[in-house]
Amino acid sequence: MSFYDDHHTGLQEQFQSRSLAQAMEFAIVQPTLSDDAVAFIEKREFFFLSTVRSDGQPTVSHKGGAPGFVRVVDPATIVFPSYDGNGMFFSMGNIAATARIGMLFIDFETPHRVRVHAEATVSSDDPLLEEFPGAQLLVRATVTEAFINCPRYIVKHRRVESSRYVPDDEGQAPIAAWKKMPDLQPFLTPADQAAVEQSGETLSVEEYGELLKRGET
Repeated sequence: MSFYDDHHTGLQEQFQSRSLAQAMEFAIVQPTLSDDAVAFIEKREFFFLSTVRSDGQPTVSHKGGAPGFVRVVDPATIVFPSYDGNGMFFSMGNIAATARIGMLFIDFETPHRVRVHAEATVSSDDPLLEEFPGAQLLVRATVTEAFINCPRYIVKHRRVESSRYVPDDEGQAPIAAWKKMPDLQPFLTPADQAAVEQSGETLSVEEYGELLKRGET
């Protein structure tokens, strides 16, 4: 499959960038990850994951973890865990349905980014799953295209702290704040119900809303 299709080239012709686009494809688009890209990816604490539903509807989500939670097995293979979420399994279900994903790894402190297109599978019995404590599933992605983009429009941000919800070396993590709202208790898994009961805490919708506004959930 060509990197560009008629829709891309049509716009390139309209804005007289066809030659530039061809040069950029030749210069930056690679079928595997470079050593520099591997080093950059494996230092990230988060990335943005795009997936496609079975009806063609795309979506994008934030995935986070401790540095190294995204692992490059070889220049053409990336694996990453799926941790506890809201039970929707939207991204994971999309991967199971269509396999196509996009990954954006970005550094906001020293602006830089790596983009990856891949064909992926999701598994609950991948042999590497046990190496990611707290993970429910593991995604294994085969790289089809990887490239670096100019970072000139990236807004600089300063890192404050890691998420306290990232599973520790034993796979343990605090219970999500929203799970403590009484109206949701009947819908939680038995394990989550037990964890909330053990915490001895509840949150009203209003209290959770205030936490959400302050980014303290």
